[in-house]
Amino acid sequence: MYIIVGGGGDVGYYVTKSLVYQGHEVLLLEKGQSRYLSLKEELGQSVYRGDACEARTMDEVGANRADVVIAVTGDDEDNMVICQMAKQRYKVARTIARLNNPKHEEVFQKLGIDITVSPTRSILSLIEAELPSSRFVALMTLKRAGLEIVEIRIPPESLVVNQALGAVGLPQNCNIVVILRDQQFVHPLTETVLLPNDDVFALIPREGEQALRATFGAIE
Repeated sequence: MYIIVGGGGDVGYYVTKSLVYQGHEVLLLEKGQSRYLSLKEELGQSVYRGDACEARTMDEVGANRADVVIAVTGDDEDNMVICQMAKQRYKVARTIARLNNPKHEEVFQKLGIDITVSPTRSILSLIEAELPSSRFVALMTLKRAGLEIVEIRIPPESLVVNQALGAVGLPQNCNIVVILRDQQFVHPLTETVLLPNDDVFALIPREGEQALRATFGAIE
């Protein structure tokens, strides 16, 4: 594939290096002269000096034939502009944007950006997963499908304790994938009885999160 990466910071550098190693045609765009020269010493022809936010630069690097455009600058607005331009002007099939502020995720989605990657959100999810008090952790978002993979730890006082899974009124389009009990995986069946502190992994639509929390009594 031909992949354009906007932003020559550490993230852009490592992404480009990995993609080149995998055999893709990759071009990293960096507008700063000193940083460009530093990158060029190692990446050679895979680096181009230019601003990925500017149409002139994207014309010069042949964005119209790109399969993927990845925007990983340290500025959310720049990443949004890069991906929007790639989608609307150059009809690029896939756009990926680094999201520095998780609050901007909904805006990016409404603008049609295919994938957003939020380091902040990922770190917070990892921290939440390690906290003994955490009852609900969003593990992964499947953006194209509009689904989330979440982990719910059933509180001892939950109304679903000692109930069979089939008797629990799950939110619409919610699927229980697996149950972790005492470090052992339990395949969820209709007759599976739920116990206190079971870790339930579920696949749900984004809008079903609150309903699922309420069902399992995992509201914090």
